Amino acid sequence: MKHHTFAKTPPLGWNSWDCYGATVREEEVKGNADYMAQHLRQYGWEYIVVDIQWYEAGATSSIYRPFVPLEMDEYSRLIPAVNRFPSAENGQGFKPLADYVHQQGLKFGIHMMRGIPRQAVHANTPILGTTVRARDIAHPNSICPWNTDMYGIDASKEGAQEYYNSLFDMYAEWGVDFVKVDDIAASRLYYFHKEEMELIRKAIDHCGRDIVLSLSPGPAPTEFADRLIEYANMWRMTDDFWDHWDLLYGMFERCEKWSNYVGEGHWPDCDMLPLGHIGIRSVDGGGGDRWTRFTKDEQMTMMTLWSIFRSPLMFGGDLRDNDEWTLSLLTNTEVLKMHKESYCNQLVSREDDLVVWSAKDSEGNLYTALFNLRDEEAKVKTSLDQLGISNDKQARDLWNQEELGKVTDTIECELPAHGALLLKLY
Repeated sequence: MKHHTFAKTPPLGWNSWDCYGATVREEEVKGNADYMAQHLRQYGWEYIVVDIQWYEAGATSSIYRPFVPLEMDEYSRLIPAVNRFPSAENGQGFKPLADYVHQQGLKFGIHMMRGIPRQAVHANTPILGTTVRARDIAHPNSICPWNTDMYGIDASKEGAQEYYNSLFDMYAEWGVDFVKVDDIAASRLYYFHKEEMELIRKAIDHCGRDIVLSLSPGPAPTEFADRLIEYANMWRMTDDFWDHWDLLYGMFERCEKWSNYVGEGHWPDCDMLPLGHIGIRSVDGGGGDRWTRFTKDEQMTMMTLWSIFRSPLMFGGDLRDNDEWTLSLLTNTEVLKMHKESYCNQLVSREDDLVVWSAKDSEGNLYTALFNLRDEEAKVKTSLDQLGISNDKQARDLWNQEELGKVTDTIECELPAHGALLLKLY
């Protein structure tokens, strides 16, 4: 499938949601792009993504204001709020901001809600290139349960495909490289909208630009894995992920369930990395302005799981406030190489919350991650036999970049509560 070539390896980037909710402004996007270009681009980080409600002039936090006027063009399409994105004035949309990001050697992404704005339907505004109007394609009983901006689109109606085509043609003109579509992929009843996924896939193919497609929120249903692979580059396995241990604990089961569907160009998504300085203007996740509540051991466990599973990595904090520790989690070349190049990523064993994962690479190396999910220190072990290895290996600690010597039979390590160890065996 052609769109799988758009994201041959799991995307790495920054998303504005965890720190700014629905309120991010142009200067904050540029500031994070500047940081990524200077400190992270050389390590493979490349996407700068503006999350939800960039078209809502009065947004104040992650709490949506219901039924407020939204910025919209004459063809029923949402456009950036100029008070927040000044470069969008005179109908320029996100093109100037995308150009700025591209000049930094990076890629630009946006969030969109499934469907068509309610205000377009109520005003019955036109659809570009057709005689159809907004009311003709709306599905007014298909609504998002947590945001009032949109009605769903009835895929059977004339003009439905043309509307999505008009959106993605506009995004392509802006220079958008990544689109996160929301209210489309969850497994709860009526929340998985495969008909609109197909419209969106066709619209991206029609626009002629290589736009990576990310579907949210989760948990996406495994029974539709083939459809997700057919339509998207990444899809959420979970609802919003925040800095709570119980959510990280639950991700291990999700990764086990989805590991068979990881492959070139299609990536089950563990969601964002709530690291560093988050909650600046967001109250989601049970907190406000803060540094991540994950301990350092939990942060390393999260990064290890995301990496050996090969989830996309989308950083949630304001990059400009990163301390040395946080930056080190994003710039470990050996961990990132495993994340980018490994295959056969799978659970080896799980017993009493002691977990072992493994992966391989094309150079003949084997990786293993040992996790202690208990609330107290514990010894985690595995054997070369369990890992499918028949001869002695040298072991290297990837996070600490230290040689640990020869392994002849068993790998055994005392790990702190919620801690992890990531090894390369060669």
